[in-house]
Amino acid sequence: MNGSRERSARPPIKVVHVISGLGQGGAETMLYKLLGALDRQCFETQVISLLDYGVLGPRIQALGISVFALGMRPGIPDPRGILKLARLLRLLKPDLVQTWMYHADLAGGIAARLAGTPRLVWNIRQSDLDPRRAKRSTRAAVRAAAWLSRWLPDHILCCSERARDIHAALGYRTDRLEVIPNGFDLHAFRPDAHARAMLRAELSVAPSTPLIGLVARFDPQKDHAGFLQAAAALAEQNPQCAFLLCGTGVTWDNPALAGPIRAAGIAGQCHLLGPRGDMPAINAALDIGVCASAYGEGFPNSVGEAMACGVPCVVTDVGDSATIVGDTGHVVPPRDPSALTVALAELLRLDPATRQALGTAAQRRIAQHYALERIAERYTDCYLRLIYP
Repeated sequence: MNGSRERSARPPIKVVHVISGLGQGGAETMLYKLLGALDRQCFETQVISLLDYGVLGPRIQALGISVFALGMRPGIPDPRGILKLARLLRLLKPDLVQTWMYHADLAGGIAARLAGTPRLVWNIRQSDLDPRRAKRSTRAAVRAAAWLSRWLPDHILCCSERARDIHAALGYRTDRLEVIPNGFDLHAFRPDAHARAMLRAELSVAPSTPLIGLVARFDPQKDHAGFLQAAAALAEQNPQCAFLLCGTGVTWDNPALAGPIRAAGIAGQCHLLGPRGDMPAINAALDIGVCASAYGEGFPNSVGEAMACGVPCVVTDVGDSATIVGDTGHVVPPRDPSALTVALAELLRLDPATRQALGTAAQRRIAQHYALERIAERYTDCYLRLIYP
């Protein structure tokens, strides 16, 4: 209580969040959730997108928070864009700038120092970078940021333990690295029998049909190909199961996804929903959640959201997925469809009561460690430590 009274007696801390873009990705979604959870009496917040307003820009504005979009081109920001950002920061006069993702860390870090911002915090959202897949501009931004981390940021937040360890090895300044994981709104994401029934009715999936879900944009990082191999093998063992896939690019109009599904002979069991705005209902309808990512994950939101809805998960050992799941699901090596098939089959063989008990344990684990209020408080403490050392 004393800490709350001390905070209310101080003027609000002006925080500007600088992010690469405002699409519906994991980092962007976490920023949106954090903005809604932070104490408005303690913080006066604004957001700058290096690109455009994206999907989340209007939703952030609906929270009463100003959003600026600079219209930069994707990739390494050019000097003119950095100077434009610095001019805007001089006008806004924040006490602290929080940047999100590599390109914003780099551009926002330089611009914040040019603008004379008192405090700068970076936010790392990825774990490993697969050199075969990561863009050249992203790899260049990481190398530059590792070198500049000795001077630019006052603090560096990582969304996972794995991300901290990997970036320390890449040369990031270790004494400024701190882990604050993603948080989840347990009022929105929770078991919901009505939502489960409605979603299954929409898909014409019977209440007793095992429904396995992969919530991820279509991207090599997410390894839809590996998941589909596992799904095809699982369908041979259990022809009654169904598969729900949703996310950007996850539609029958995408030949790179629809082709392999039809070739595997499981088109009749797959539901491709594209991007959805009703993720609590999507997760509540599942029996098993899957994160099949091959590389690059820091802290996958899809796993925490499914678990918060009482859904046990099978995940690949990428980023902090294994830590999130703990003993409430199964962990398999990445790029190993056979292991994924075995783990899914093991969960499907459980009787409904045992599988539900696993889901309840998963829900409890998220509530204990990753509730949004708890995570917002950790961001608050970090900012206060920097402003009032």
